[in-house]
Amino acid sequence: MDRIDELAHALARLPGIGPRQSKRFVFYLLSAPATERAKLAELITALGKDVHQCPKCLRFFNGASANICNYCSDTRRDDSLLMLVEKDQDLAAVERAGTYRGRYFVLGGVLTLTGKGSIRGKELVRTVEERLKESLKEVVLALSATSEGEHTADHIRELLMPYRDHLKISALGRGLATGSELEYSDAETLRAALINRTEA
Repeated sequence: MDRIDELAHALARLPGIGPRQSKRFVFYLLSAPATERAKLAELITALGKDVHQCPKCLRFFNGASANICNYCSDTRRDDSLLMLVEKDQDLAAVERAGTYRGRYFVLGGVLTLTGKGSIRGKELVRTVEERLKESLKEVVLALSATSEGEHTADHIRELLMPYRDHLKISALGRGLATGSELEYSDAETLRAALINRTEA
């Protein structure tokens, strides 16, 4: 495989990028100044050095010196609430809405009806057990309004069934259209969905 095809193939593995678009990126990079390509390569390499995964919520964050992310280290946040999101982008969308002040847990994906996909189930159970010893009262399922999101929510309810006597499980309320992904929801819609959340 030549270098052009090799890079195009690598870029095509990125979410939302197809073979034709990846080829377009490669030819753009070939026509760009060498300094621009070098800067891009440097930024990609730096991701592994400067970006870390928070051991508590499992989101990625910038911070060479901090052990946990800014949301987990913020003592002003509400420890009684734990919101479960599919990915880091969903967490960012919720923060932009400016309504939620609790803690987070990033599931790292969804489960499909065909059995594909994965979530951080063991880590979630461990996190819930630890937080129940402190002041956790409610888990908020902030998942996309898709069949995969619903299937994942059902699986999480099963995982957390042993803790239902001590834990309320809620889901985002009306406001999110069926089939919509949390990442692309506007702030007002997310605020409404959070305020109107219902017991799941």
